[in-house]
Amino acid sequence: QVQLVESGGGLVQAGGSLRLSCAASGRTFSSNAMGWFRQAPGKEREFVATITWSGASTHYADSVKGRFTISRDNAKNTMYLQMNSLKPEDTAVYYCAAADTRALVTTIIRYRYWGQGTQVTVSS
Repeated sequence: QVQLVESGGGLVQAGGSLRLSCAASGRTFSSNAMGWFRQAPGKEREFVATITWSGASTHYADSVKGRFTISRDNAKNTMYLQMNSLKPEDTAVYYCAAADTRALVTTIIRYRYWGQGTQVTVSS
């Protein structure tokens, strides 16, 4: 059974940091691009960041550029999202996902496997 499991969410004050992890099991995703998405209450799920299969290239939503860093460790079958300078508007459920391609991809439809999500709450 293929699973993606996020961890590391929680409650943090504005300006603080969190590091999310996404552990894969059931198969390796070392040949797949992966990404992070988020969904705030009453809003659609939105793209946050993506990383190629090798980790050599990354791409970010404008709203998180310069504050968030996506990375991966294929030996551990794990992906990360380091979130710094957090703002209240970053509050959402964060999802990790594996794409059907090796290249960077920002559209939800290209992501085949999804985790269950982890809550991030940033207080002002």
